[in-house]
Amino acid sequence: MINGAELKSAILSGANHIVRNKALVDGLNIFPVPDGDTGTNMSMTISAAAKELEKLDGETGIGAVAHTVASAMLRGARGNSGVILSLLFRGFSKGLEGLEQATGSDLCKALGLGVDAAYKAVMKPTEGTILTVARVAFEKGQVSAELDDDAVSVWAAICKGANEALETTPELLPVLKKAGVVDAGGKGLCLIFEGMLSVFQDGVILDSEQSVSSSDTAGVISAAEEFHRNVAAEFDQEITFTYCTEFIVGRDPEIDTDPQDDLRPYLEGIGDCVVVVDDEEIIKVHVHTETPGNALQKALEYGQLLTVKIENMKEQHRVAAEKNQANQANQAASAPVEERPAAPQIAEPEEEIGFVAVTAGDGLRSLFMDLGCSQVVSGGQTMNPSTNDIMAAVLATPAKTVIVLPNNKNIIMAAEQSVPLVKDRKVVVLPTRTIPQGLSAMLAFDPEVSVERNTVVMMEAAGSVATGQVTFAARDSEFGGHRIKEGDILGLKNGKLEMIEKDPVHTVVKLTRSMVSRTTSFVTLIYGKGITEIQAQDAYNRIKSKIGGDVEVTLVDGGQPVYYFIVSVE
Repeated sequence: MINGAELKSAILSGANHIVRNKALVDGLNIFPVPDGDTGTNMSMTISAAAKELEKLDGETGIGAVAHTVASAMLRGARGNSGVILSLLFRGFSKGLEGLEQATGSDLCKALGLGVDAAYKAVMKPTEGTILTVARVAFEKGQVSAELDDDAVSVWAAICKGANEALETTPELLPVLKKAGVVDAGGKGLCLIFEGMLSVFQDGVILDSEQSVSSSDTAGVISAAEEFHRNVAAEFDQEITFTYCTEFIVGRDPEIDTDPQDDLRPYLEGIGDCVVVVDDEEIIKVHVHTETPGNALQKALEYGQLLTVKIENMKEQHRVAAEKNQANQANQAASAPVEERPAAPQIAEPEEEIGFVAVTAGDGLRSLFMDLGCSQVVSGGQTMNPSTNDIMAAVLATPAKTVIVLPNNKNIIMAAEQSVPLVKDRKVVVLPTRTIPQGLSAMLAFDPEVSVERNTVVMMEAAGSVATGQVTFAARDSEFGGHRIKEGDILGLKNGKLEMIEKDPVHTVVKLTRSMVSRTTSFVTLIYGKGITEIQAQDAYNRIKSKIGGDVEVTLVDGGQPVYYFIVSVE
């Protein structure tokens, strides 16, 4: 049996183990731009729990310890990997609720609840990621528990299953196999589980300061992207309905209609691929349909919309067929850690609507503020804000409805985690993946129409923008058939490596020309740190002269780190 004190020590040990190895997880990255932050995100997420555990009395039961861990992780979750980790431990908490001690079966059952929660949280779960590692670990634990209910034996089997699953990730994700690596999130989870086992098995809390020898890292390489997917491949099947529609409804306690008996049949009548998951507080929905507005209207019968995401799958498929220009899953540049400002003060929700944006750089911060954002959270790759950071900004926004623009694919899930935590105002997360998407969404806001209508219009605007980025290679590597040397200038189109050059100005001119078409009306050129005003003006003049007078070109000093240039093409 495992008691509360032992679980507390185990979590501290798991946190120390991932902290000790986060550089390994961060640094071994299949993509050459400076974006390895999986280890950092996971270590900061579980460290938030470790900090809260230090306040607990040693006599606390295992259920109460697990609850503290889950609550702290939920608020401290950073990045997709951190959010998945928090979901695993939230399910873990539910499985151990009310217990003073836990058997092996209890631990395994609790992990299974976490695995279910994590899979349900991802619209299209991808095997070969942290999800696979967690699921196989649970399955191996089940087998062990049936043979011997000893908690230590079961957790040892869970660790063994996790490591075995990690080794299979390259076979499940071709991009990992091609690079000769394993999944980063999965590796991080193995480290945490191993740190916990050290306590369960030997009573030893691993040291966060112990260095990792070269022999420890041999053959253990991890990928920085948990959900690296090819957009074109996602839509190879025939698309019957146009709009992929997802939303979460905060349930009205006065409405006792079962959504499985009413909402689900309705959605099946207007679309396909219907998923309706509900509990006492929320209803989470996924449907492909031609009439997303009807789906949203029906959902309003159950309560308020908390988040809405609508994507045009046919348009995504068309663009993906044209050199994968819709691939926004690999925004890959990162930013150095900056000192975070003090948490903003809570404001009374007096206005009807307000905005929170996430971005890095003084110029971009000012730009979003000028467009109407009440709060701008400092963040980006490798400096992902936590759920708590985003929630604090929401509470500091004096509005009854707050729209959050993450502007980075790795921040969306953390932003969505804040929705059920805020009780005195409605929070809507627009899943913007890039800075240009966020800016375009803000420009499309219409104060004369409803929030629901604005979410549709703003996301349509965001979806019409192509994003270009110019950054540098952080390491020597081979990627996409190219040999890349540290310091090379990289041009990315919608997250996909497009060109390798030596000069950032030449690269941004060449990249912008490749993105402009006959339908282009606007180009916004945002220059960041490392680019002088003279270089920026040179790039502007060369782009203006090469793409013709019919296209309006705007130059903005964004001050963003890592990206020499960000290009928005509409």
